Amino acid sequence: MWTPSPGRRVVSSAPATLLLRLLLLAGAADAAPPLVGVSPQDEAYFATQVIACRDGSGSFPRSRLNDGYCDCADGTDEPGTSACPEGKFYCRNIGDTPHLLFSSFVNDKICDCCDGSDEYESGVHCQNTCRNRNDIAEADNGGVKLSVTRLDATNEFTNKHTIDIENLVHNHINKDLIQKLRGLRMALVIELGLVVCIFVFCVARRRTRTRRRQHILKR
Repeated sequence: MWTPSPGRRVVSSAPATLLLRLLLLAGAADAAPPLVGVSPQDEAYFATQVIACRDGSGSFPRSRLNDGYCDCADGTDEPGTSACPEGKFYCRNIGDTPHLLFSSFVNDKICDCCDGSDEYESGVHCQNTCRNRNDIAEADNGGVKLSVTRLDATNEFTNKHTIDIENLVHNHINKDLIQKLRGLRMALVIELGLVVCIFVFCVARRRTRTRRRQHILKR
């Protein structure tokens, strides 16, 4: 039976294996996409490696969550981007009332969430304007239960974007009107110049004929 010599150490591979596993777990955690735009109640739904579309149209791997490409028609895979027209973005608004935004409002350079979480990649710095609200109700288990308000056509965010769009349209109409007025003024100047030229030409021609007649009569 072989026994290690006194001058030779036997190194166990258990610590190395444990360290390797920890590194792999850390790498997997870093590779997992952040749950941007997902409500705390839905975090468990997105925890699996293969996630089903809520409308039953299919499924997608977790690596495609918030990857900017719409895999589900209802926007299940893109809660944190504007890739899916039917997607919804969840504003956590800690200390205030959470909201669900239309996906088209995400990273559009307008701060819609009071915590500014909807503009995480637009380059716009949104100040956190969330404040404690009286409509935060205490849950039965002693925690805090936040009410979720879904956007509709009369929501303040929709109104805000509608006003912005109306302002853009109004400014665009004003610019078009100014350009048309300038074009009309230029056309009037050109027409007036043509009228003057025609009038001068007619007068000069008439004088030429009159001179010719007088010259003929003198003969």
